[in-house]
Amino acid sequence: MTGTTARRTVVSIAVSAALACSTACTGPGGSDDSGGTTGPSGPTGSTAPSASAAPSSRPPALTGASADALRAVERATGRAGSARVESTTVMGRELSLEAAGALGWDDGLTGTLTITYTGGTTAETMRRLGTTAMEARYLPDAYYARMGDEFAERVGGRHWIKYVYEDLEDLGGGAGAGFADQMRNTTPNQAVKQLLSAGDVRRVGAETTRGRRTTHWSGTVGGATEQTVDIWVDDRNLLVKKVERGRTKTGELTQTAYYSDYGVPVSAARPPVEDTADFKELLASQGS
Repeated sequence: MTGTTARRTVVSIAVSAALACSTACTGPGGSDDSGGTTGPSGPTGSTAPSASAAPSSRPPALTGASADALRAVERATGRAGSARVESTTVMGRELSLEAAGALGWDDGLTGTLTITYTGGTTAETMRRLGTTAMEARYLPDAYYARMGDEFAERVGGRHWIKYVYEDLEDLGGGAGAGFADQMRNTTPNQAVKQLLSAGDVRRVGAETTRGRRTTHWSGTVGGATEQTVDIWVDDRNLLVKKVERGRTKTGELTQTAYYSDYGVPVSAARPPVEDTADFKELLASQGS
């Protein structure tokens, strides 16, 4: 393998890891401050169409009993501060993965997830390069992905990739726009905020979810591209389940997440500097 090919391979791995870590955490579209959504970008530059709507086209804020109920959920989930998370994500033909771990949101996003590639073209590429699963550590300013030994051999023995959120904002073609806010604001109550901006939000009814009695809410959010959000809430006003669905250039994007053990202690240590490669430096090494 030539030096140029090796560098391109390393960057491809790094971008694939970024996609997996962000998708496992943010789902189909991270919520922005305006109630819209922005989709993740894949390794090949395929970007989910923005679902942000112009202020004049957004539906009016939800009012009445439904709004009161959802705001109670938003407050309770936000106050809980942390939870265990299990999720499955499918991004059309590009990527499918599973994630499990614990995340906290008291003071910025923190926590650790184990991410397992289960299918799609990105997963096939990563599998050929010796990586089928990785550990992702989320901290308020950056997140870290632990790669396999084959990756380490190509970057001076370093196993971890560091992604500073602001650096990802500078990705070509605007692919990283809003990424820092998406990652920092990724908490279960963000799905509730999305529903509060939906024009068709409705209470579906009472259902049993993982053995717990829950209330199912559903709505459609977004402007140019519709995205559906469904949540299941227990009698403590805490999310038990969330399903988000949207579309990208590679097909339908769906994430299903389950939350449990609210208030669980969460920690994420920064990996050793000597065992860490910086994503921005990897891009620079290819002249990107």
